[in-house]
Amino acid sequence: MNKLSYIFYRTLLWFWDLVSLNIVIFLVSNFILPPGEVGTGQYHVLFAVINLSWMISVHLTTLYMSKNWLDFTMFYKRTIKCFLFTLLLLLLFVFLYKYDYSRKFTMMTMLGFGIFLTMNRVAFNLLIISFRDKFSFQKNVVIVGYNNTSKRLIRYFTDEAKFVNVAGCFEDGERISQLSNFPILGELKDCMSFVTENNITEIYSTLSPEQYPYIYDIAKAAEKQFVHFKFVPDYNIFINRNIYIDFVDNLPVLSLRNEPLEDTGNRIKKRMLDIFFSLFVIIFILSWLVPILSILIKLDSKGPIFFTQLRSGKNGLPFRCLKFRSLRVNDDANVKQVVKNDQRITRLGRIMRKTNIDELPQFFNVLLGDMSIVGPRPHMLKHTEDFSHLYKQYMIRHFAKPGLTGWAQINGFRGEITENILLQRRIEHDIWYMENWTLWLDFQIIFRTVFLSIIGDKNAY
Repeated sequence: MNKLSYIFYRTLLWFWDLVSLNIVIFLVSNFILPPGEVGTGQYHVLFAVINLSWMISVHLTTLYMSKNWLDFTMFYKRTIKCFLFTLLLLLLFVFLYKYDYSRKFTMMTMLGFGIFLTMNRVAFNLLIISFRDKFSFQKNVVIVGYNNTSKRLIRYFTDEAKFVNVAGCFEDGERISQLSNFPILGELKDCMSFVTENNITEIYSTLSPEQYPYIYDIAKAAEKQFVHFKFVPDYNIFINRNIYIDFVDNLPVLSLRNEPLEDTGNRIKKRMLDIFFSLFVIIFILSWLVPILSILIKLDSKGPIFFTQLRSGKNGLPFRCLKFRSLRVNDDANVKQVVKNDQRITRLGRIMRKTNIDELPQFFNVLLGDMSIVGPRPHMLKHTEDFSHLYKQYMIRHFAKPGLTGWAQINGFRGEITENILLQRRIEHDIWYMENWTLWLDFQIIFRTVFLSIIGDKNAY
């Protein structure tokens, strides 16, 4: 897509959504609010906050980046995230501002905006499909080389990139080891003549120029014709999994996994969330809950109010994990995992564990920096030693801070590990979280955890 098309569509989207939002605000305020309320300064503040919340959410979710809105499914998912984040900011403002805004107005405004957004997305998708040729969305590309890498590239362009048209491949006959389901347009020497005659905008080479020097000639000729030339190296020759590329002084550095939290900015974002959220829970919940539970725990069974246990933290370093005591005092607490219908669980402990209340003191661990709100759940030292021998990737999860809750936990992988496959699935979820972390993902996991705590998690015992 050329720059002019990108600016046009991005501006159109931004304007379209903002106008829709304010149309909804105007309609709802005039039909829902009493006549005297609409013109008050308090509601003018609310109208401004709704607009500001949407614009902040748009920025945080990068909603209008072309890679998002060129794919309808991705664009719609990103729009839902943006909408939910706007709703969260709005509810936070209403809660903190302490003005008795009409709940009906707030609910109807967001409901109406959600309907408008849905219609906007469908209409915009139809608009792009109708005018994509006029605004240079369609890219015609060819692929140099016919091998496993080029097949993957063709599959991606065919299935995922709806605005890319692959004309075919160029490969010398002696290197074609099997029949192709995709058009072989000619040998390497025929490539540039075809590119010139058929309005090709990009060439992807899956052949290494070190092995096939003629690739350099194609690249130079392409630049003279204002055709973009791109190399797609086949790293799977020596690493049979996804890899991630970074650069140090223009030198490519390959990593076995992408870790967003290696970025300092991302770590700061996550730490700020940990600090503010843990302070909120400690001040507004634990300040009154601790005295009440202290009395109930003492009345229910003999022993301390809190239970501390050494668990494995980031980089395998042990830390003291804090919990409300939910078991009777016993000698096996640091080596034996709690199982279903465990006789050591107290009457109150059964309730606390079912609702995750026993974990709340770990917000002090979060505030101190030993844990994060979201991350792989920490295991006792004995289990870390045992599990590291059972599953070769187990220790990878310790690259991240352990969490109060986590991706594995909300997907049902918590509690007793009765067979190796359960451990494997838990570790896979933990590693997936590390490789796909976003602040929005943390919010989703937190909301899901709260929901499961309210309805009762069947895997919590």
